Amino acid sequence: MPSLKHLSQSAFAGPALALTAFALFSAHDVIVKTLGGSYSPVQIVFFSVLLGLPLAMILLMRDPTDGNLFPRRPGWTALRTGAAVVTGVSVFYAFTVLPLAQTYAILFATPLLITILSVPILGERVGLHRGAAVVVGLVGVLIVLRPGQGAGISAGHVAALLAACASAFASIIIRKIGNEERNVVLLLYPMMANLVLMGAALPFVYRPMPLADFGALALMASLALVASLCVIAAYKRAPAFQIAPMQYSQIIWAVLFGALFFGEGVDLLTIAGAAVIILSGIYIVMREDKANVSDNRPVLATRTRTDTGTYPRAGQLGKFDEEQGSDDGLNKP
Repeated sequence: MPSLKHLSQSAFAGPALALTAFALFSAHDVIVKTLGGSYSPVQIVFFSVLLGLPLAMILLMRDPTDGNLFPRRPGWTALRTGAAVVTGVSVFYAFTVLPLAQTYAILFATPLLITILSVPILGERVGLHRGAAVVVGLVGVLIVLRPGQGAGISAGHVAALLAACASAFASIIIRKIGNEERNVVLLLYPMMANLVLMGAALPFVYRPMPLADFGALALMASLALVASLCVIAAYKRAPAFQIAPMQYSQIIWAVLFGALFFGEGVDLLTIAGAAVIILSGIYIVMREDKANVSDNRPVLATRTRTDTGTYPRAGQLGKFDEEQGSDDGLNKP
């Protein structure tokens, strides 16, 4: 029987850790959906950030880089912060009112949108292959939404689309300014903005929370943290092109959890649309991994899912570890 050490060094360790991470993220979303039946997304976002702040403060104390908390690129930082706030409220609302599988299918369009936004913001050159993959993926989104059929596009669908767009915008901004801006600034500003804005709106929507529900919020924060750490560990053990597609495993958990906890049936058109979106996203990832295809690798550089600004992102946590290790190395005899 292989030892844990050999398992951690095997070719399957990275993808296995990524699959574990996205299973935990899916469990996190089940709690969001459960609580969303009783509480406003504003209240859920506010307390999620509140519970995540202690970790942010610990990271702030560990940050080895010199400087203050004023952003070096204030305009882009403000835009990224606003996008993260919009994403948080939108995605929590979408999870509340839409079936899990449908929400994930729409959010899976984020890599397609990142590819589109990389052209004007990063100056990325998107060739025929990736351009065609984006078009095909967007057709998949239309299959999921089915405009003009049935009940039509609901507020939940609009919220999920808005979350995908805002998350893609936030991710591409991080790709643009990430090498210039301190990680602690990128980490704290969305969280503090969520805390202030959701706190201002909280008196209008607040409902008293029993201890069990507050405990569920604490469990959400813990799941997000452990999942982010698993993503970091996965990227340390395998190349990005192997890890990035693992996020699509969430559609499996969406079908299972949706049926188990919420009595949601399997919508074949949603699954078909999701399959088209997933295949397009995987193709873009594979193209970005090829030499001389992408200058910026914007999708491969996005190490986690939707940027809600409610907890530290895996990319930020990973960079803190890298900076700490670099600082420790400089101080070694």
